[in-house]
Amino acid sequence: MPSFDTNAPSVLVPTGVAPYSYPCLRSLSRRGVRTIAASEHDRVPVFASRFCDETPRLPSPDHDLLAYKDALLGLAAREDVQCVIPIREYDAYLLSRYREEFAERAAVEVPPMDALERVHDRVKLAETAEAAGVPVPETRSLDDVDDWTGDHIIKSRYNLLADRYVDTHAPDDCEEVNHVTHVRPDEEPDRDELVAEMNHVPIVQEFVPSSDEYMFAALYDEGDPVATFQHRQIRGNSYTGGGGVYRESMYDPDLEAVARDLLGALDWHGLACIEYMEHEETGEYYLTEINPRMWQSLPSTVRAGADFPLYYWLQSQGRQADIDPDYELGVGSHLLYGELGYLTSVLNDESPYVERPGLGETAWEIGESVVRQPRFDFLRLDDPRPFVSGVLQTLSKGE
Repeated sequence: MPSFDTNAPSVLVPTGVAPYSYPCLRSLSRRGVRTIAASEHDRVPVFASRFCDETPRLPSPDHDLLAYKDALLGLAAREDVQCVIPIREYDAYLLSRYREEFAERAAVEVPPMDALERVHDRVKLAETAEAAGVPVPETRSLDDVDDWTGDHIIKSRYNLLADRYVDTHAPDDCEEVNHVTHVRPDEEPDRDELVAEMNHVPIVQEFVPSSDEYMFAALYDEGDPVATFQHRQIRGNSYTGGGGVYRESMYDPDLEAVARDLLGALDWHGLACIEYMEHEETGEYYLTEINPRMWQSLPSTVRAGADFPLYYWLQSQGRQADIDPDYELGVGSHLLYGELGYLTSVLNDESPYVERPGLGETAWEIGESVVRQPRFDFLRLDDPRPFVSGVLQTLSKGE
């Protein structure tokens, strides 16, 4: 692995409370890069890590997005700060929207705003995928649907509501909307209720019967792939879907091909996490969404040897030649509280399309995989405090 000058560089990681910022701190700190974990919160589990060197406070992006942006710019202007890593949708949006301002201060490996908009807008993303010949569920605005026969899901049109995308939000205002509704066949949903819930007109997608879910992650440099990674999601936040809480690394050239076709059509730059469903009848990989930032399952990715925080750092320093994109296949890692959430979903969640698994069978599968693949996203024996801090905070919220 490359070595670094331990005295010079710092990396800015605006983390919020996102625990998947932890691999960024761990990976880069171990290589002599000083880590700055900035947040609007006082109590953040990664602050307890021995790999976290500095914890400046930020304004809340939920309260004033432009004040949050200005604070990031102030930190990025420091002489020691060499690059900024996007962790949340806020960060991806701001770093792209104000790309030139940030690039004058520190390196940012993010797409230009027109490419980001095609990813954040799921209607435009579907149009891009179709033009590239990539399988994607039929996607339309709710206002364009008048036939409710068949199976549909309703979700937000935008990953992030911001003034660039919608006229309901001012430049200093933004909002993440992650609602997903499964619509029963021949049932027309209440349009006004959905718009009020999501604060904009959402989209309707055909329901794709899937046998498995997959993730393709990549770092691109001006349209060219620098490193890629794949995993199969075995369990998500809920048995009906969601972010992965247990996954195993893998490689399929067909998945590689459809992902590269899409990112090539976008002329992508920077990070991309693409979620796919495998059609249970055709075996085709159907696009779900793209996240233009570090992803929830990043700890699992790094566990398999695909060190994207290091890759991002090296690219930001013009050292792409030092990146070794190989990784180990068949490596699994668990998000422990996510496994508990999955088990809870078997008791509480409902879907007209996804069959509810048995509680006993689910508990056995979780236990078996923990014994067979005893790797965990945040429980590390050489740095236990972030995990302990996270557990204590979770317990205190339940009091």
